[in-house]
Formats: sequence, structure tokens, C-alpha cells
Amino acid sequence: MNPELFFRALSDGTRLRCLLLMLSEESLCVCEFVHALDLSQPRVSRHLGHLRDLGIVQDERRGQWVHYRLHPGLPAWAHEVLQAVFLAEGVSDLRQRLVAMPNRPSISCD
Repeated sequence: MNPELFFRALSDGTRLRCLLLMLSEESLCVCEFVHALDLSQPRVSRHLGHLRDLGIVQDERRGQWVHYRLHPGLPAWAHEVLQAVFLAEGVSDLRQRLVAMPNRPSISCD
């Protein structure tokens, strides 16, 4: 993983919040990102696609739904950077939005 590309990806607030949510929740459906971030589905999908193309996240299709998680091959240094940001910033407000999400999928959006 190219450190410069990794840090450029983190420089966007939406992508950073997506990564912090994945760190907190492990795997999330696009609909959960949309609800937590209060953004449109196309915008969220575009950011997640960029992270996927860089090899930072991995997607998994479950029927018509796509779930994202941190890439298992993410280098230790990159994971440590995300963990440090998570400890400093947290995502409690975003997690509260997820908890309040009506019809939130428990495991998948099937």
C-alpha cells in the first residue's frame, strides 16, 4: 500500500468517517453508511468504491446489497493509523445514528 495514497484517502472527511465506522462495527451495508452519515447513496458508494480501488476496504455482495469492511490485507501501520484516529476522534455520534436506524439490518440487508 502506498502511504501517500492512503493518507490522501484519509484526507476526505466522508472516507475517514466510513473507515472509522468500519473499524467500530466491522462490516456495514451501504444503507447503514447512508443513514449514519446522512448522505445520498450514490455519494457514499462513490467514496466506498474509491477506498475499495485503493485496497483499503473490501466489499462483499449479499444479494442486492453490498457490505464493506476493512481489507484483511491492510498493512499493520495503516491499521494503527486508523486505530489512533479512532481513539482520538471516536464515532459515538455516528454509532448513535446507527442504533436509531429504523429497520437496521442485524447481519445483512437481505
